[in-house]
Amino acid sequence: MADNGEQDAGPAGRESINTEIMTLTRFLNEEQTKHREATGDFTLLCHALQFAFKSIAYYIRRASLINLSGLAGSSNTTGDEQKKLDVIGNDVFTAAMRSSGRVKVMVSEEDEEVVVFGNKPNARYAVACDPIDGSSNLDAGVSVGTIFGIFRLPDDAEGTKEDFLRPATDLVAAGFTMYGASTQLVLTMKDGPVNGFTMDNGLGEFILTHPDMHMPKKRAIYSCNEGNSKYWEAPVKEWCEEMKNAEKPYSSRYIGSMVADAYRTLLYGGIFAYPADKKSPKGKLRILYECGPMAMVFENAGGQAVDSKMRRMMTVVPEHIHDRSGIFLGSYEEVQKVIDKHKQHGLTGS
Repeated sequence: MADNGEQDAGPAGRESINTEIMTLTRFLNEEQTKHREATGDFTLLCHALQFAFKSIAYYIRRASLINLSGLAGSSNTTGDEQKKLDVIGNDVFTAAMRSSGRVKVMVSEEDEEVVVFGNKPNARYAVACDPIDGSSNLDAGVSVGTIFGIFRLPDDAEGTKEDFLRPATDLVAAGFTMYGASTQLVLTMKDGPVNGFTMDNGLGEFILTHPDMHMPKKRAIYSCNEGNSKYWEAPVKEWCEEMKNAEKPYSSRYIGSMVADAYRTLLYGGIFAYPADKKSPKGKLRILYECGPMAMVFENAGGQAVDSKMRRMMTVVPEHIHDRSGIFLGSYEEVQKVIDKHKQHGLTGS
């Protein structure tokens, strides 16, 4: 008979148990203690954010089972037909921001006007979000995501749309959550590192799995919709052709969901591009809740992000809350190649 020694306990008995798991909750609390001036308001806001992400992830997993796929019968502010999950995701996100008591005003892709939560004494933040980006891919099981950016408001702010007409350099935090084979949260703060968290469904917590993310300086991968190449400007066409005709041609990887394409680019390097073109002169992606927050993530991870005029994306000020832009973001040297190609045509970011 085997004795009760550890060597005979079997795989379960020899399993190493990690009792020092860095959850998102613990991470936020520890970060707060590093700042003596911290009031805890930002931490509470982030706790509300993670509840929204968990809720949206739950509904996406069950969408086909409880009839949440398909169209809701209306369109959002940018003309996209709304999916049922778009509406639910927006409601969940709005309720989370309202209940936090720390958000005075919010912009969502799904709402034509800003959502004002009243003049609560601790409401010092403005949040911009796309609750479910890429929702047209939901029925096909393609990864979608939530993109968000957080602004700190001046003490005398009234909570209006003008509070959002600021560059992404004013963001205090930004990030995105991707709902796919697993739920991944990428979070960064102003001038800080980029950290990645993975949802552990057993614990019901986001676990720090990708601390201090840095993307490769270059990688021969490009991600763009070449179906629009007929409408591209000359520098973009030349840039794309040079990648395909290089001595070692670039690999093309395009999912069609910005969050999924951006997350892969962040992990492996390369470049994601959605340029403005003759069909959409201003571009298709929204500055406040898509381009700006993504630019902050990529810059803090060592990459670059520019618009179609080759301006640093984080310095672009939206003209209205749903303003659009083209974008190139990715590894520093890959984006630099786009900038250099435009310079050859006399186009600079000035």
